[in-house]
Amino acid sequence: MSQILKIDNIEKYYGTKSNLTKAIDGISLEVEKGEFVAIMGASGSGKTTLLNCISTIDKVTSGHIYIEQEDITKLKGSKLNKYRSHELGFIFQDFNLLDTLTAYENIALALSIQNKKVKEISERVKEVAKKLDIEEVLEKYPYQMSGGQKQRVASARAIITNPKLVLADEPTGALDSKSSKMLLESLNYLNQEFKTTILMVTHDAFTASYATRVIFIKDGKVFNEIRKGNNSRKEFFDKIIDVVTLLGGDLNDAL
Repeated sequence: MSQILKIDNIEKYYGTKSNLTKAIDGISLEVEKGEFVAIMGASGSGKTTLLNCISTIDKVTSGHIYIEQEDITKLKGSKLNKYRSHELGFIFQDFNLLDTLTAYENIALALSIQNKKVKEISERVKEVAKKLDIEEVLEKYPYQMSGGQKQRVASARAIITNPKLVLADEPTGALDSKSSKMLLESLNYLNQEFKTTILMVTHDAFTASYATRVIFIKDGKVFNEIRKGNNSRKEFFDKIIDVVTLLGGDLNDAL
């Protein structure tokens, strides 16, 4: 594998000089192509801020973030827009599907923005729909779909542009246990079959256990890191719980 993401000693401050909050405190980490990485931490630990900096929703105060050796902290204008539309895919907690568009149109929208030809759009949408088993809902609107179908449509939309990196922010946060499992299996499928690189923020140990590596953030710093290796998902879950305990308190309170 080769490196796709490098975060080099980034810091992020919010507020004014008289009232500064340090959300990220010198974080450095690397992600290889094809990895499925989960980021865990208590509320206010900096995990979502980290994801926002990678997505350029937030701008780092200092330090650098590289996507395949390109420093995205220096991107501006059209280059920044191209990075957001071509290099990244997003899976949101509440799906963010457009209610007035069908599943097909929601998935195809990113390709339309890139001015791809109608034939190519059709072929790519049908291909990803087949692999994620959502062919039967392509002509349906979000209100006509089940939760599981909506998250698979959202997953299809995230990868339709063949992004270098998919960012998932608490993707199971608004789902029941059955739908959560379906989404996580979809993410695992994207990672295994498409070799999609996924960076997922979550507070939930069960969700994190689907990843191949978990990075724990505490007080804006990297606290610990564990890899799944040859462990079963149950064994990996137990390891995650052990680190959660070190972070302090019951899982529901700490993370």
